[in-house]
Amino acid sequence: MSDTPSRATFAGGCFWCMEPAFSQLAGVRAVVVGYMGGTTPDPTYEDVCTGSTGHAEVAQVAYDPSRISYERLLEVFWRNIDPTTPGRQFADEGSQYRTAIFYHDDEQRRLAEASKAALETSGKFADPVVTEIASASAFYPAEDYHQAYYRKHPTRYAFYKMGSGREDYLKRTWGATEAQRRPGPTADTDKA
Repeated sequence: MSDTPSRATFAGGCFWCMEPAFSQLAGVRAVVVGYMGGTTPDPTYEDVCTGSTGHAEVAQVAYDPSRISYERLLEVFWRNIDPTTPGRQFADEGSQYRTAIFYHDDEQRRLAEASKAALETSGKFADPVVTEIASASAFYPAEDYHQAYYRKHPTRYAFYKMGSGREDYLKRTWGATEAQRRPGPTADTDKA
């Protein structure tokens, strides 16, 4: 196992819903939710919610590439979003809820572009895939109360995911996949 994990950063709408999709994967060491892609330094949640900072809500994934590939992380990302809606995800509207892959090096950019092209030509969606692919910029972790929200407030999280329309859309689009199962353990040592 590598001592220094690699990083991957994904914007998929509400970061509460993106964190559990990655946290449960073997080889993922940590997932921190926060903000990326904007111009305001050290934004707060309230700042980002205005839509004026340019940031997107993101999940930054620390992973061991000897145990899980970046391609696998991309697959989980695509299966947890609607890639055809600009400036929103489900019930959440605004540029802060856009979808994006923020790459950390040229290889991640190449793989992200290839996965997007494959999805575009797959025939899965009638509408164009509008997910942005952009270079990673400064990452600002969200406030503590947003971290592991699905674990701290499981009932509220479940109601939010269902009420937002995300859960039904994912089931309708992809069926029951591992990315949509109930969140599992987050500690890497607890995973098989």
